[in-house]
Amino acid sequence: MAKAKTVYSCTECGATSSKWQGQCPGCGVWNTLVETLAETAPAASRRFAALAGTATVQTLSEIEAREEDRLPTGIGEFDRALGGGLVAGGVVLIGGDPGIGKSTLLLQALTALSESSQVLYVSGEESGQQIALRARRLALDTRRLKLLAEINLEKILATLQTEKPQVAVIDSVQTLWSEQLSSAPGSVAQVRECAAQLTRLAKQSGVTVILVGHVTKEGALAGPRVLEHIVDTVLYFEGDTHSSFRLIRAVKNRYGAVNEIGVFAMTDKGLKGVNNPSAMFLSQHGQEVPGSCVLVTQEGTRPLLVEVQALVDQAHGNPRRLTVGLDAQRLVMLLAVLHRHAGILCFDQDVFVNAVGGVKITEPAADLSVLLSIVSSLKNKALPSKLIVFGEVGLAGEIRPAPRGQERLREAAKLGFTRAMIPEANKPKQGVAGMEIIAVRRVEEAFQRLRELE
Repeated sequence: MAKAKTVYSCTECGATSSKWQGQCPGCGVWNTLVETLAETAPAASRRFAALAGTATVQTLSEIEAREEDRLPTGIGEFDRALGGGLVAGGVVLIGGDPGIGKSTLLLQALTALSESSQVLYVSGEESGQQIALRARRLALDTRRLKLLAEINLEKILATLQTEKPQVAVIDSVQTLWSEQLSSAPGSVAQVRECAAQLTRLAKQSGVTVILVGHVTKEGALAGPRVLEHIVDTVLYFEGDTHSSFRLIRAVKNRYGAVNEIGVFAMTDKGLKGVNNPSAMFLSQHGQEVPGSCVLVTQEGTRPLLVEVQALVDQAHGNPRRLTVGLDAQRLVMLLAVLHRHAGILCFDQDVFVNAVGGVKITEPAADLSVLLSIVSSLKNKALPSKLIVFGEVGLAGEIRPAPRGQERLREAAKLGFTRAMIPEANKPKQGVAGMEIIAVRRVEEAFQRLRELE
């Protein structure tokens, strides 16, 4: 028997090489080439022939522009992350760490959708008995929920064409394999081909397909990067498995806004949406404590109040800078700004900064709150009570405005905060009822105003 020919495929971009190399020749990423079976030319030609369409050339003005109809899932926070609900013919890719709750959430969503729509749950990782036990544990009414335990792509496509569901969940795309390819399930070629076939069926038939994807140890979606380009929406399931709170973050959405988040709490009856997530990210201290500052961050269209905690302690050896939920490199920059423009030294101190609740803060509007929490811990003096802070800090010591300042202030006032230290450019003309606005332009001015409040 002739030995099967192998090639080396990049797990990031899908480029191939006849021999192993440390660096991918396509995307330049290191250590991403893995050995796979080479596909024959006839199989490849059939694949590209199937992908070819019969579209005609039109001018853009001839095409009718209309809003897509949404299908609510029955879970409000999930709909928020999706941009309002599912779209007919849309393809959603959701990824997250093992055991974080992806299958639980989708089982709950399909159960709610089954009351008014035809749905199908395709499981390639769990048996029907395992899913039935989970549904019983969650007390779900699954009498109208149809299940198919299968990993063969051709059988799944035939079932979808026969059953004609409105929504289908594929759990997961890494377990599928196509008869047209000889490589193993989960390989670059199989994942790319299966995702392309399911996407083509969704666009042709109007079935909404939700794909579950695995993630790598770095937290990125496993498989070729083209997988995220094929689908319409990419959602990341975030959160600590040791905590009861979960976040769904949209990083790509052709039918809605990106960076929207849905907040959930894991209970014994499954995932429950959190209507007031700001209260979740605020610690309840009996009294004011040093090193704690409340930030108003913006996640998509939703303002969130998050407690930023800092601990500054005498270093024994090389000083350490550690962040949880914040950018570590930005912390180093902020400490340099603190020294240069406010005259506060931390070169002989360990500095630890944490965003409470496991939330990840990526926007620069957190800069001012990080600086205030560091100085509060360094001097062992608590910040004034009921104070919220936001603002970006530049290298020249200026405090730059943050987007949607009015919405941030209204959210803080709604939760009972009475003071706000914000950039001068964000100062509202009309003011906010019940809130004292402290507008500052530079870092040194912020600390001067803070001393006046003590």
